[in-house]
Amino acid sequence: MSYRKELEKYRDLDEDKILGALTEEELRALEDELEELDPDNALLPAGLRQRDQTKKTPTGPFRREELMAHLEKQANDVKDREDLVPFTGEKRGKAWVPKQKPIDPVLESVTLEPELEEALANASDAELCDIAAILGMHTLMSNQQYYEALGSSTIVNKEGLNSVIKPTQYKPVPDEEPNSTDVEETLERIKNNDPELDEVNLNNIKESEWSWWHIIIFLDLFPQNIPIPTLKAYAKALKTNTYVHKFSIVGTRSNDPVALALADMLKANSVLKSLNVESNFISGSGILALVEALQHNTSLIELRIDNQSQPLGNKVEMEIANMLEKNTSLLKFGYHFTQQGPRLRAANAMMNNNDLARLHRSDGLWHNFSTLHLEDWKHLLEIFTRAGVSNLPHVRAGSRPLGSLQARSTGPEEVMRQAAAEARLAVAVG
Repeated sequence: MSYRKELEKYRDLDEDKILGALTEEELRALEDELEELDPDNALLPAGLRQRDQTKKTPTGPFRREELMAHLEKQANDVKDREDLVPFTGEKRGKAWVPKQKPIDPVLESVTLEPELEEALANASDAELCDIAAILGMHTLMSNQQYYEALGSSTIVNKEGLNSVIKPTQYKPVPDEEPNSTDVEETLERIKNNDPELDEVNLNNIKESEWSWWHIIIFLDLFPQNIPIPTLKAYAKALKTNTYVHKFSIVGTRSNDPVALALADMLKANSVLKSLNVESNFISGSGILALVEALQHNTSLIELRIDNQSQPLGNKVEMEIANMLEKNTSLLKFGYHFTQQGPRLRAANAMMNNNDLARLHRSDGLWHNFSTLHLEDWKHLLEIFTRAGVSNLPHVRAGSRPLGSLQARSTGPEEVMRQAAAEARLAVAVG
């Protein structure tokens, strides 16, 4: 019996009748269970932070000031316990006194010859640096000044050493230009199926004009630019668009409703090849809806869902790995798995899909051999060996089919006969 049917039995019960049949002890126990307490709230009195610990009737109302005064008086009235060994004040050992550093006597003023005093008094900073370099007093200069003085052919030159050091010139890196995509205009172009629009990038858009949805966002205190209804309108417009191959909405604060709308779009769209929804607020249910929609889509080859606001969890990652193993068209999947098991399964699924895509790109009848069994491969190998063909297809026997293969419709024997005929023709032409 379901939970909803179990609730039907308790809809017509009379609560007053049930409470009237309870005893006083049962009512008191029910009151204790329903009482809401907050033991961690330090602002509440002690009596309101816990249940009553005694059944005695209170002798009077609780007054915190009187209780504190009573406790203080009781503490002063009780005498301190005497020490087992009386304190005599005896000192043992020597007190540690730090050694005083010797104080250097004040140096007398150094008297130089009048010519030297006059030369030093009128010397510039560059000349003082030259003198310091000659005397080896490199502490008066910077390292760059000192080594430049030592490396020069003549230490004392006409200009002297420059006391101003130029900082290291770093290559300026310009800031990334803001996204200049017009949201409303791009949406109209998608709805009108503009053939010149094949890529839509709505990443981190910062618009300057204020519209009605900007005002709503400002009132809701959400620092985003593209509202959720607009993103859902994009997903709805992409259902019938036949030219957009790449759609990216990174950093647009998209949530589960947007993910569900994109999942519905993937089920209807047969042109889109890349979808990027990284750095958003999509939870596990929205991610699962996107990945599950891949079962109804054969055109998408790249899906990026990493860096969401909350971790997906082990269960969601296992479901993602299961769905990726059932998909044969997705080639790139952007998500960092936290568990090793789903990570390896997803990596193997992507590797198999890339192998299938590589076989699709091959010419001739080679891509028709992927459905042959091991015995058929042995027979085919004998035919190629007798025909003198050494360049055999590197395809694993028993792998998944690549679509509408002739081996399933005409049988392995017909495919081998065609391959043998092609091999003989290649030998004859060669």
